[in-house]
Formats: sequence, structure tokens, C-alpha cells
Amino acid sequence: MKIMLLGKNGQLGWELQRSLAPLGELVALDRLSQQTHPLLCGDLTNLEGLRHTIATLKPDIIVNAAAYTAVDKAESEPKLAQLINTKAPQVLAQEAHKIGAWLVHYSTDYVFDGSGNRAWCESNVTRPLSEYGQTKLAGEQAIQDSGCKHLIFRTSWVYGSKGNNFAKTMLRLASEREMLSVIHDQVGAPTSAAMLADCTAHALCQAMSSPELTGLYHLAASGQTTWHDYATFVIKHAQAMGKELLATEIKPITTSEYPTAAERPLNSKLDTTKFCNSFNLVLPEWQQGVIRMLHESIEN
Repeated sequence: MKIMLLGKNGQLGWELQRSLAPLGELVALDRLSQQTHPLLCGDLTNLEGLRHTIATLKPDIIVNAAAYTAVDKAESEPKLAQLINTKAPQVLAQEAHKIGAWLVHYSTDYVFDGSGNRAWCESNVTRPLSEYGQTKLAGEQAIQDSGCKHLIFRTSWVYGSKGNNFAKTMLRLASEREMLSVIHDQVGAPTSAAMLADCTAHALCQAMSSPELTGLYHLAASGQTTWHDYATFVIKHAQAMGKELLATEIKPITTSEYPTAAERPLNSKLDTTKFCNSFNLVLPEWQQGVIRMLHESIEN
């Protein structure tokens, strides 16, 4: 079995290289891959290059872990965001359909408007508030319309040990300042890239022999928190591990007190019942992955 992975050096792509490797021959690409492998394109802005690469490799599985994720910048770069988040997934889906391959794609809680208090189900009405959310939703729809076998995983608040993330930013700021101000009225579940990667591998193993599992799923860690409580948890745990920090106060603020170019959903809770029942998995509480990431980051 041959697997083509896009976005190999991102937070999720890095973990997917580990989790997918035991499943078959893994060809991992990023936007610079053509510099060393002229026939293989991993750049989502090069649609013809993507078509040619899939025709050359003829993979059994295409996993797209690449995306335009600069949420605020997307407001001023809507065409680039659409190219990467909508048109590229459409091309991947069309080519996957031609050769009978599976396509795995990741989407976001930003397809919802964040209203109410209930966790969002796959069947709930979508209403993205931002260009980023709109392009991600259009990408989902393009994949579904293609007729290819697919697994679309909507997730939220993703972090990884590789690269920057919210927790690492909080630790850096807490080492520089005595007081931090963090939003307390947005609710979601911090989700580990490592967990997402492992769940992807598990789901693929089942889906390959059960094509009826094709579809859209919500996939995030269990439980919920706010950005403020998340920051508090990270700083207290780091201090308990012996890390010296200056911050003595974490001030809760509202979203309106921290204006951004793109509007964020207040409620990012995702109902993962469909995923758990379909693939017979129990998803861990969000704190477990955060603690592991902190130990890896601080000890290293």
C-alpha cells in the first residue's frame, strides 16, 4: 500500500509521518519537495503539479495535512486561502476518485458560528464567520461532491510538540511578564496533533476494509476549557515541574477586548460521538495531551 502525505513538516504532518509509516510505503511531501524531487509536488498552490504527482505515484491513500491556517491574514488574502483550502482539496479529491484512492482531509470548528452552548454535531448547520472558515467549508464540500472515498476530520485548537503553539507562547510570555491577559469566553478542547495522527491511522485501517465508513467526522480531545483556563493549567503545571516563571496573575478578558481581523467562534465544542462509535475508540481528556507536550517541551 502506498500513502502520499502532504504537509509533512507541519505540526500534524510531523506526527502523521510517525503514525502512517507502519501502514505501507509513505511518500511525505511539503511545498519545497520539488526542489529535491522534481517530479513530486507537495505545493498546494500548484494544482497541475498536484495532479501530475498523484498520476505519477498512484497512491492508495492521500493524506492532506497542509492548509492555509493564518486565520487573520486570510481576511486580506482570500484568493490565496481559497486556492489552498478549497481548490487544492478539490483537485486532490478529483484525482483520488480517478484512481480509486482514499483521501484524508482535516477541517475546523471555524465552519460554525460559535453560537449556543451545545457541542456541534456533523449534521448541524454551518455558518462560518471568517474567510478562513468559509474556505475550509468549501473544501469539505468539494471533497464530498467529488465522489471519492474520504475521511474528513473536523478538529479544534490543535497543538503539537513540534513548532509553536498556544501553550509554548503562554510559557514564553509568563517568563517575561508578571501579568498576562487571556480570553475567557471562547470554549473548546485543545487537541494533540499526536492524538489526531494516531486516530487517523486507526480509522484508515478500518475504512480500507469498510468503505461505508467514508464521510465527515468530528475529532477532538474530550472535555472542554477556555483559553484562560488552558493558560492557567499550562503555567501551573510548568511551575510544578520546576520551571521558573514571572507571571503571578492571568487576567481573564472577553473576545471583544482583544479585537482581531477575523471573527472567532465563541463555542468550538465538537461532539465526537459519531467518530467514537464508528471506529470504536475512546478519546482522551484534553489535559493528558497537554501534560505530555509540556514534559517533552520543558525537559528538552
